[in-house]
Amino acid sequence: MVATMTTSQTQTSGSSIVPTSRHNSRQQALRPGPSEIEYKKARFLITDRPTDSSIKIYVEELRKHNVKDVVRVCEPTYKTEELQKEGISVLDLEFDDGTSPPTKVVEEWFQLLNRRFREEPGSCVAVHCVAGLGRAPVLVALALMELGMKYEDAVELIRQKRRGAINQKQLEYLEKYRPRSRLKLKNGQKPSCSIQ
Repeated sequence: MVATMTTSQTQTSGSSIVPTSRHNSRQQALRPGPSEIEYKKARFLITDRPTDSSIKIYVEELRKHNVKDVVRVCEPTYKTEELQKEGISVLDLEFDDGTSPPTKVVEEWFQLLNRRFREEPGSCVAVHCVAGLGRAPVLVALALMELGMKYEDAVELIRQKRRGAINQKQLEYLEKYRPRSRLKLKNGQKPSCSIQ
């Protein structure tokens, strides 16, 4: 279970723990829990951003999914020591909220995926932004498209698990994106999971 918690009281809502503080409780309650996306043996975990106070719960969730890498596409707001102690690497690929990823971010994303899926079949790559509804799902959609999925199908698969994911500007980017065989999985290889 991944959740963002504050020092105020918390309550359980569905599969997530949500804060009861007034300023953020409604927004937090609307965020989906962690969502694993698997296609052609490639596994990704999309989440919202953890906090220093929820990092231990976050690490437990990552272990359940055999995550070896966390890709952080929003500004850093939590310490990564707990992740590193568990052997989980953190890669910062920050880009602006509501936008599509710059070329450099896309290139580094695919470098990580190719390395991880080759080195540790069966692991998962986690990716997160603030709410796990925009930047993180876009990177996962790109990976699905590079694996042969049509953009409409990639968006639909992600939205089945993360309602409200991917805004109009990001949809237009995905529609224009042309796969270039950037993600190569060996036959019979079980890739790991990534969280954005």
